Amino acid sequence: MTHTDTPIVRVEHVHKFFRRGSERLDVLQDLTLDVPEGEFLGLMGPSGSGKTTLLNLIAGIDSPSEGDVWVQDERISAMGEGQLAHWRTRHVGFVFQFYHLLPVLSAYENVELPLLLLGLSAARRREQVLNALDLVGLSDRIRHRPGQLSGGQQQRVGIARALVTDPVLIVADEPTGDLDARSAEEILDLLGAVSKSLKKTILMVTHDPRAARRADRILHLEKGQLVEQATVV
Repeated sequence: MTHTDTPIVRVEHVHKFFRRGSERLDVLQDLTLDVPEGEFLGLMGPSGSGKTTLLNLIAGIDSPSEGDVWVQDERISAMGEGQLAHWRTRHVGFVFQFYHLLPVLSAYENVELPLLLLGLSAARRREQVLNALDLVGLSDRIRHRPGQLSGGQQQRVGIARALVTDPVLIVADEPTGDLDARSAEEILDLLGAVSKSLKKTILMVTHDPRAARRADRILHLEKGQLVEQATVV
């Protein structure tokens, strides 16, 4: 492992519930978690266990009903929607199961999209986009649109887009769920390399034990609580 012992993420006594009429649906219950900087963390558990909800809280997509979420020294659980949107743009890179690429844009243009929100010069944007595409091995595909790329190549574009802003966190929700076995292995190799060479903190939700084994640590969620913790060797 290349991570330090300094927690970059702290989840403190977090509850998340929703109301359906008079009924309260508890999704996360008194959950506490520290994620050291540079760790590749796998989150597993059955559907409805709260994995994606926890990921969304840490990524600033949602806020807890009770408790606190800290990333670095920022208490993101206290931020409003506008503050969270601003914070996410600069601090979080997202990798999705179904890529979420715009079909009318080239690989280059899809990767550039997050940078358009940051007010960078065209020259600076170009430098960062080309670096990100080079990192994922797609320097020769920058003008290709998603429809001209394989699923594995599209996910590489997705990872380049997640990296292009140099985020503090990368959150990946089932990043290999739509890929064949060979492409999935290649994407997991790439995420592992990103974690180690760039010392990026990665949080990955997965149903696939083979994918989870690539993580430094696996956490299991069951009915909104951490029920098992295993170190991967």
